[in-house]
Amino acid sequence: MKRLKTTLFVIVILSTLVFTESCRKNKEFKKEDGAISEDNKNIQSNIDNVVNEANQVLSGSYSGKTQIPGAYGDSICGATVDTSLRSQGIITIVFDGSTNCYNRKRSGSVKLTLQGYATGKRWSDVNAVLTIDYIDYKVTRVNDNISLTFNGTNNLTNTSGGNVITLLFGMQNQLIHDVNGSNLIVKFDDQTTSTFNISRRYTHTWTNPVYQIKGEGTGTQNNISNLENWGVTKDGDNFTSQVTEPVIWNTTCGAHKPVAGKMEIIVDAKEFSFITTIGVDASGNVVNSGCPWGLKVEWTYKNNTGSHLYQYH
Repeated sequence: MKRLKTTLFVIVILSTLVFTESCRKNKEFKKEDGAISEDNKNIQSNIDNVVNEANQVLSGSYSGKTQIPGAYGDSICGATVDTSLRSQGIITIVFDGSTNCYNRKRSGSVKLTLQGYATGKRWSDVNAVLTIDYIDYKVTRVNDNISLTFNGTNNLTNTSGGNVITLLFGMQNQLIHDVNGSNLIVKFDDQTTSTFNISRRYTHTWTNPVYQIKGEGTGTQNNISNLENWGVTKDGDNFTSQVTEPVIWNTTCGAHKPVAGKMEIIVDAKEFSFITTIGVDASGNVVNSGCPWGLKVEWTYKNNTGSHLYQYH
């Protein structure tokens, strides 16, 4: 009899714990807003924008076989392009912190170092490598004063060879660049930080008058492939972001307003993943023409589905 009572007591305790844990997870699900997806998109689009500007600068200043120095890359909004160390293969973009560039003010600097420049390497060469150093690079949205600050290093490889100038003049059909980097630190307004590892491929095409870039994930972590980035969220949780449909942006809408794509973000501390659809209208419908309103995030736990819309800024 005593053993039976003990067994029943254990069953009751275990049932209570299971019920309590289930309630906790349901509460977390109801409170979820999918903000990890917006954070990820904002960080990645800012990196994409820097990579694009670096490519512009290099295509003008280190074009190598295309001798058009400064013709394309000397105009970066809200910045001064310092070429005083060009003989060492170094160009630094210094941001003024005050100019409003497409709803963004930027401060700090980005240093670009072309590997092997002193020994004859040029940006148009196949597999030329550009090191991008983010030095207190801060991006502040003008409309809501939300900011992100970047510190760390990425490497950009010119996988296909050529440059923007040769693409625009029809001397090649596409440019392919690969960006890789580890432990890029991103600081938020509340002083929390996120750690980003990046592995992404950019394919550039030009169909007059639209310049388009396709972004694909090339990284692998925890047996998950096609990752564009992974690391630690600002809440301290490990995450991965897998590109399931290529992310597309163009010069019409800009890097901060991609027009298509889909990602799945997995956060270790969550019981569900986040499916992010890029390029939707204010009702969450996919936009097939023009510039989209924002992105849609969806997540499912058991038989429940949550969703949230985030507007581009």
